[in-house]
This record gives sequence, structure tokens and C-alpha cells, in this order.
Amino acid sequence: MQHEGEPSVEEILASIKKVIARDNREEAAELRRKRNEDRVSRSEEVLELDEAAALADDGEDADSDGPLIRKESLNSMQSSLEALAMLAEPGARPQIVRSGETSLEGLVREMLRPMLATWLDDNLPPMVERLVAAEIARIAGKRG
Repeated sequence: MQHEGEPSVEEILASIKKVIARDNREEAAELRRKRNEDRVSRSEEVLELDEAAALADDGEDADSDGPLIRKESLNSMQSSLEALAMLAEPGARPQIVRSGETSLEGLVREMLRPMLATWLDDNLPPMVERLVAAEIARIAGKRG
């Protein structure tokens, strides 16, 4: 029984749903804010190649006997890492060979094609014979 001035069950449920929706939005916003903060703090921790090279060129630590790596090795590693950094930068989109297929997928398809052909040659004829025999037996069993 509902008294005058009291909200109905539907009104109470609608109010509860609004509160839950508001809380969910607030939690989602807080989660997004924390993710952004984590992303920013991680990006601040990244040591750029230029900074690493500057550290290597600044000299030696006071308590060290000399560099652990020869200058040629350091230059070689630095050029390799620079090449890797260039590849990691979003540049050209992957080359599309066929609709929905990247060049890596095409390469894998070419590698798998001979293996699949061999498997089909070995397994398909006995499988078809067995299935045809089973179907013939099923049809013949219905007639009999």
C-alpha cells in the first residue's frame, strides 16, 4: 500500500539505477585518470637514445677503471638501436597483398601450402571413402 507523498516502487528503482549509473561513470573516470597518470609516469622513465649516448660520452664514473665497452661496440649498438627505433615509429601502414591480408600472412600461407597439400594427399582420400561408405550404409539401411 502506498501512502500519499511516498514514492512508488518504480520511482525508487529508477532513483537507484541513476545512483548506480552515476557511481559507475565516476569509477570509470577515476580509472581513466589513473591510467593516464601511469602512462605519463612510465613515459617519463624512458631513457631516450640521445640521453644514453650523452651519458656514455660524458666520461667515466669517478670509481671506475674505464669503460666496459669499446667505442666501436657502443657505436654499433647505438646504430642498431636507432634503426630499431626508426622501425618502431608509426610510419607507412603494412602492405596489403590481398584483401585483409598483410605480407606476413602471405608468407605464412606460402610456407603452409606444401604442408597442407601433403596432408590432404595423405588423409583426404581415406576420409572421403570412409564418409561415402558410411552414407551409403545409412541410405541402404533406410531402404531395408
